[in-house]
Amino acid sequence: MQVVTTVAQYCAGVWRDEIVPALMDYIRIPALSPGFDADWAAHGHIADAVRQLRGWVEARAIDGAVVEVHTQPGLTPVIVVDVPATAGGSDDDPVLLYGHLDKQPEMVGWREGLGPWSPVLEGDRLYGRGGADDGYSLFAALTAIEAVRATDGKHARCVVLIEASEESGSPHLPRHVEALAGRIGTPSLIVALDSGASDYERLWITTSLRGVVNGVLKVEITSEGLHSGAVGGVVPSTFRIARGLLDRI
Repeated sequence: MQVVTTVAQYCAGVWRDEIVPALMDYIRIPALSPGFDADWAAHGHIADAVRQLRGWVEARAIDGAVVEVHTQPGLTPVIVVDVPATAGGSDDDPVLLYGHLDKQPEMVGWREGLGPWSPVLEGDRLYGRGGADDGYSLFAALTAIEAVRATDGKHARCVVLIEASEESGSPHLPRHVEALAGRIGTPSLIVALDSGASDYERLWITTSLRGVVNGVLKVEITSEGLHSGAVGGVVPSTFRIARGLLDRI
């Protein structure tokens, strides 16, 4: 129980003194996802967010940690933080911690005094676009690793991966993951820091979400339209075939 208390105190202190100010700076950056800003590269906001988050990581005192920005032509970048295992941990059985730094558009409905790019701290609530979705993810991942080490705990090698196209459906992520496959290894645990919590009294873990599968199904039987009153029962129903195929999924 003492370890839990120490970890909680450590995380609370880092959150209050270091993460909240950094998140407020991050909120000020209009780093819209590529699906909402076709000229994201020219505008440079995603690059600004990447620089800010990378700088925060580089200032941490995590022995052996290496941070880099992985880029590919035409793709938004990803931040990769590679943290070696502690003594007694495994470098061959990594944990992948995922998040994203791109943001949804401004939208409407902000009450007076609030806005998407103007961070406001009221009590223990921080308002502004991207703070919860998903700017906190890198800060949470690194602080968790620091907390384990601060209490003499052990952990396996950790790879923190922060992408910048999630709000657009992550079109750039697969190519980055493919290119980084050798670096990442084969994680036995992946923690996606991009979900929600219904209250602050419990630890909420999302184990699955509804998925979306898009496709085009075309069923052809005849080369021209035929009236069902004349050929029904002889010519198979395209709707019946389509339903049968969909039922197999």
